[in-house]
Amino acid sequence: MLLVFSALLFGAYVFYLKKLPTTDSGTASTQAISLTGVRSDLLQIAQAERANVASNGSCAALPDLISSHMLAMTRTERDGYSYSVECSSAEFNAVARHAPAPAGSPIRYPNLAVDQTMQVHEVN
Repeated sequence: MLLVFSALLFGAYVFYLKKLPTTDSGTASTQAISLTGVRSDLLQIAQAERANVASNGSCAALPDLISSHMLAMTRTERDGYSYSVECSSAEFNAVARHAPAPAGSPIRYPNLAVDQTMQVHEVN
């Protein structure tokens, strides 16, 4: 009886682990924390950029947002992702890019972006 119970418990445990959500297709579950931080950083950058556009009427580069204290971040990277802002008058795209994974690696690093709509999405 104990052996049957242990087998059922082990089966449920394995089934549960296989059903753990991943943040993005093709990424490892250990990347979830890093990708959540990257998304949070992108949203902070977008909020600062929106405030800058509202007050100055134009988009500003990332170093300018940091130096003007509109953005509380002091770094322009996190866990291998580097941030940049692409401006076009009052429209912007805040982008987080990561170097590609080595050939044959099962892990991939999605490049993410956010614009004035405040929706984070994957880009190439």
